[in-house]
Order: sequence, then C-alpha cells, then structure tokens
Amino acid sequence: MSGEHQVTTNPALTGILGRCPRCQRGRLFKGYLKLARSCDVCGLDFGFADPADGPAFFAMSIVAVPSLAFALWFQFTFEPPIWMHLFVTVPITVIACVLILRPLKGWLVCSQFFHKAEEGSIDTAWHASEKQRRARQ
Repeated sequence: MSGEHQVTTNPALTGILGRCPRCQRGRLFKGYLKLARSCDVCGLDFGFADPADGPAFFAMSIVAVPSLAFALWFQFTFEPPIWMHLFVTVPITVIACVLILRPLKGWLVCSQFFHKAEEGSIDTAWHASEKQRRARQ
C-alpha cells in the first residue's frame, strides 16, 4: 500500500458515502447497487467484497418496526379496508428498504476491508492441539 493512501478509520461513514475504503475518494458503486470492479482513483480491486444478503437482511430488519407501526397507526386512525394497505403501506415499506440498501451495502463492504475479513476456514493446527489437550484430560 502506498503512503498516500490512508485507510478509513470510520468504515460506516465511508461506506454510507459510497467511497473507496482505502483512498476515500474513489467510487465504490457502478450503479445503484452494483459494486465497481475497482477504485477509479487508487485502483483497489473490490474482488474481496462479498456482502451477500447482509444488506437486504439489515434493511428489512430496520424498516420492519417503523413500517408495522405506520400500518397499525394507519389502520386504527382511518380504518381503511385491508386492500388499501397494498397501495399505501406496502409501497412505503418497499421504498424505505430500497433507499437504505446502498448505504448498508457500502458500510458492509468497507467494514470487510477495514477488518480484513476473509472467507471462513478451519484451522486444522488448532483442532489438532485441542484434540491433544482433551486427550490429556
């Protein structure tokens, strides 16, 4: 890593802004949710990034409670027919989830870089020593 790159100390803010986790100037996304192949400023390859379903899970979890609260308020205040929720509550819920997907995805990708996250693997040396330790007991 060259001396001019300062790795982010705040992966949440860097990710929410959609910036490169290494130089904090390049763009992280090549569209609304599609990650760029690499940073257009420092050249960092974003191949390490795999947020999987994390952003969608967090978006649904964050939006669920306020959405339910709104649906209940709407129902008890106006007493609309249940089909009216399809035209009011469902679109609000979907739009809210889509709006926070990009910042959440950026945050998770920057956190992966910041914490040097890698694919999980089993440490066979640790398992062997653990097995020997248990055998001695």
